[in-house]
Amino acid sequence: MLAEIITIGDEILIGQIVDTNSAWMAKQLNSIGVSVKQITSVSDDENHILEALVDAEKRADIILITGGLGPTKDDITKKTLAKYFNMGFRRDEGALEMVRQIFEKYKRPLIDINMQQADVPDGCEVIVNKNGTAPCMWFERNEKIFVSMPGVPYEMMYLMDDEILPRVASRFKLPSIIHKTILTANIGESFLAKEIEEIEDSLPKHIKLAYLPKLGQVRLRLSATGDNENILKAEVEVFAQQIIEKVKKFVVIDEDIPLEQAIINMMKKRSLTLSTAESCTGGYIAHLITQHPGCSSVYWGGAVAYAYELKESILGVKENTLAKFGAVSEETVTEMAEGAIKHFKTDYAIAVSGIAGPDGGTEDKPVGTVWIAISSKNKTIAKVFNFSNKRIQNIERSAASALMMLLNLLREDS
Repeated sequence: MLAEIITIGDEILIGQIVDTNSAWMAKQLNSIGVSVKQITSVSDDENHILEALVDAEKRADIILITGGLGPTKDDITKKTLAKYFNMGFRRDEGALEMVRQIFEKYKRPLIDINMQQADVPDGCEVIVNKNGTAPCMWFERNEKIFVSMPGVPYEMMYLMDDEILPRVASRFKLPSIIHKTILTANIGESFLAKEIEEIEDSLPKHIKLAYLPKLGQVRLRLSATGDNENILKAEVEVFAQQIIEKVKKFVVIDEDIPLEQAIINMMKKRSLTLSTAESCTGGYIAHLITQHPGCSSVYWGGAVAYAYELKESILGVKENTLAKFGAVSEETVTEMAEGAIKHFKTDYAIAVSGIAGPDGGTEDKPVGTVWIAISSKNKTIAKVFNFSNKRIQNIERSAASALMMLLNLLREDS
């Protein structure tokens, strides 16, 4: 069973918003055994949408469409779908009642343009959107299913979870799709591939191995497709353990979680605490950590100390150190990390100070120069990195490098 996702909206194509809908939908479809054949983003243009629908119908069994269902003139999805299926329009009473309820709830006047939200192609099945005014529309033709949903993420998610996925799962006999992820670090993709080449070559046709590299990390994903979920899980686990045994010194965890979550879990298991002292990363490392539930048992907090005065008053960096070596130096970042340990009373601390750019560099400290220190109560490790002149990339690479250094020290201490 193959699906295709079409997202509609000029705002996606000009980069005004990021298409998170497709990634979320693809993951949910995969969980019930539906493979996504293609994801396409199209503009608010009738011909472009029609062309995408024609192509998708040739490739996929289920076509999921999001966006372009608002009440304004630039929202043309309904009209385009009516044209594609050669249908007229009707006013759906169930959809209209939901529109009325929403406007009554927020005590807003219901005008004609809002009532038109309940106008739908007369041959579709309406699935009432309980969280918004734009209805979900289900079409069928030539044994193909088309579903048009609002582009607002939480509206789409509720419709997928409560209506679309259960309908698809109950209607079709779907295969099981099993994934197993192994997170590795401190080894390049090509070197990793060489190490596990024999294992990869021995995989049966229904099990595939994918390499997903990211800033000093490589996720290995084993994917298996078949009819018996339990047999697939057992097969995948055998190959996963072979890989783990082969490259065990590089394996962080055999779960599909990001590096910072793996570190949180590792520290939680050992009852360890962490603080951060950030300058050029501006709290980004703290953000990565605190986005995960349960982080509070490990992460106690930290400081974003840009100015010399804050490095001194909050973290205890010596005035003489800053005057002699500057903020971007081994000496300063070491005192920042050790100051975080002392003042925040944690077992470990991360400190980062650098020149993120695009300006502010000097001949001896060009843009992209970043010093990172990791401290425990007994040891401090500091290292300099030379990144690019791209500010956002430098911040992300600094955070990834800091987490890798923390992981290495945790392993060394264990």
